[in-house]
Amino acid sequence: MAKRVESPSSINTFKQCKRKYYYNYIKKLPGVPNIHQVRGNMVHTILENFYDIDTSSFTRENYQLKCKEIIQKLSLHYWKQYEPKIKALHLSQDKERFYFEESMLMVMNWMNHFITDMEKVMEKNTISCQESFIKLTPVREQKYMSEKHSIRGFIDAIHYVEDEVHIIDYKTNARFDMKDSIKLQLAIYSLLYEELHGKMPHKVGIFFLRNKLKVMNVDQELIQLAKQEIELIHGHTSITEQEIDYPRTVTGLCKWSTGKCDFYDTCKPHSPINN
Repeated sequence: MAKRVESPSSINTFKQCKRKYYYNYIKKLPGVPNIHQVRGNMVHTILENFYDIDTSSFTRENYQLKCKEIIQKLSLHYWKQYEPKIKALHLSQDKERFYFEESMLMVMNWMNHFITDMEKVMEKNTISCQESFIKLTPVREQKYMSEKHSIRGFIDAIHYVEDEVHIIDYKTNARFDMKDSIKLQLAIYSLLYEELHGKMPHKVGIFFLRNKLKVMNVDQELIQLAKQEIELIHGHTSITEQEIDYPRTVTGLCKWSTGKCDFYDTCKPHSPINN
């Protein structure tokens, strides 16, 4: 049986619950859209397209105000663009307003950090607003694929900071900690970058949009973590696609006060017949 092409998401799903992996990636059952998924995609789109704006009218006196005005306009534009998907979730008006306002706060929080970075770059290099903006513009939404490891990933932003390469992912998570699943995602990105470019990135990190950027250094230990987890999942999925070989992991992630796993009704993890 050939190796499946995995991703950070599929590997973390496998580690969380093999049965969920089976339903999602082998049986390919449809997932259930939710506001966090839709809003996350929307915010990523806003930040990706911000770097394409026209900065010709920027001056040292007005660039902060203009950046904030533009990011607000982009937020309104893409909220309307994503509105059909949001309406399909049948949220109350209060809930819709809450997620809109929360999304705006996250985007504006990111913008405040960007403005601070622009100021630092201008002062350090004695350059214009336009040159500073270009210097801070990352390579965006890059797809990386490794045939050797049968793994792929989409990197949100690759920044070139002086002589260093920094890989950054955006997250709208409520929690701000570098949990194991996030560390593994960043480890896989580091491996993919190293394989394509022949050198490791210097740093990888997460911009928690409700909070701030958190980064870690890349070393061989991080690269080895990625290789180890990739080998483990291939060792399992390349020899069996039988449901019985993908056991349930019953935890609080099956069902909680405000929701449940996409495959809860199919899996029935709390049914006596399955225990």
